[in-house]
Amino acid sequence: MTQRDDGWVPTKDMLPPSGLIVETKIDDAKGLRNEQLLKRDGRLWFHQDGEMYVYYTPTHWRSFP
Repeated sequence: MTQRDDGWVPTKDMLPPSGLIVETKIDDAKGLRNEQLLKRDGRLWFHQDGEMYVYYTPTHWRSFP
């Protein structure tokens, strides 16, 4: 697992446990964007309430206190 000093883990290296709310972001060649709290269920990423999923896959995640 590649975890940086700031706690961010690339989703290509490791996914968070299913159902756990984590901080997420997209950080790639186009820049930093889509920072928000999400939870994963299978291949989909949902808002905290589980009512709606997002149409992208975050590039990074980290534990949320």
